[in-house]
Amino acid sequence: MKCGIVGLPNVGKSTLFNCLSNAKAQSANYPFCTIEPNMGMVNVPDERLDKLEELVSPERVVPATVEIVDIAGLVKGASKGEGLGNQFLGNIRECNAILHVLRCFENENITHVDGSIDPIRDKETIDTELQLKDLDTLEKRLDKHRKAARTGNKEEVKNVELLEALKGHLESGQSVRGFERSEEQDDLIAEIQFLTDKPVLYVCNVDESSAKNGNSWVDKVREMAAAENAEVMHLAAGTEADIAELESYEERRMFLDDLELEEAGVNRLVRRAYALLKLQTYFTAGVKEVRAWTIKTGFTAPQAAGVIHTDFEKGFIRAEVIKYEDYLQYGSEAAVRDAGKLSVEGKEYIVQDGDVMHFRFNV
Repeated sequence: MKCGIVGLPNVGKSTLFNCLSNAKAQSANYPFCTIEPNMGMVNVPDERLDKLEELVSPERVVPATVEIVDIAGLVKGASKGEGLGNQFLGNIRECNAILHVLRCFENENITHVDGSIDPIRDKETIDTELQLKDLDTLEKRLDKHRKAARTGNKEEVKNVELLEALKGHLESGQSVRGFERSEEQDDLIAEIQFLTDKPVLYVCNVDESSAKNGNSWVDKVREMAAAENAEVMHLAAGTEADIAELESYEERRMFLDDLELEEAGVNRLVRRAYALLKLQTYFTAGVKEVRAWTIKTGFTAPQAAGVIHTDFEKGFIRAEVIKYEDYLQYGSEAAVRDAGKLSVEGKEYIVQDGDVMHFRFNV
């Protein structure tokens, strides 16, 4: 599961990626400085893991991670192959969610491909290119279903009706994610993997003075996003880059305090990206290791066990589960057991975010 960072050239994508991954993607003041998509595995900040480390004192701690991909800047005409269009669209198709970076700051030293600052226009530029590509994909798929429907297949007739309605939706300038559909219809739409059906978080890149409260451009983006039920956050990527360069935690903390920020914006962004992918965390805690394991929301106990090893899922017997809050309150697994707060769960148990788990299995 991975998130792709997208946006027009020179909006701060690579600067943000560098902060997130500590990789050093080339960051320069000209379009297409990111030619190949840069990929980084980013640790998910989680204070619960820190608390478990304090209580257990393990030999090592392993955080959850999320994969972030920095994708080349898109320009008008990308859907027709302009610029690095075909590569951009191929890269984004491989991602499960989108972090759409919008420039919400003035800086005459950093050129804008359209000559002025307007995040709503920039957002619409990228939406249009993605929608045009989705229309192209839809037309090809529709031809296939129309041929099958000519045989009188009722299921295919339904598919044609659905895709024709979706075509009208796209032609009106709307993204697939805003198209109302039943669970049954969603199966076909999900199978086609439309670019504009991916969940999106709009990331407003602001200047340092707007790092805490945002600015008027951010307000406009929030208004736009509310209409399409999308999420928004803001941060100052240039400032985040300065913070990332500082050597010690104390120095970074002082910088954040000066800006009246509780934590670095990239920490918030990683957690939002994790949630955008519909991922959650459970923990295992022992003297050898305290680890955060990543699962999809809704996983059963055997599925969660399978993330550790497929044998755990195949031979699953039961799961011993401690709620994180109980572990924190009582201070150890033994104390939780003595208090009767450890539950034994079977194959139907749906794992909750923050569960501390131990699996019993037989292979």
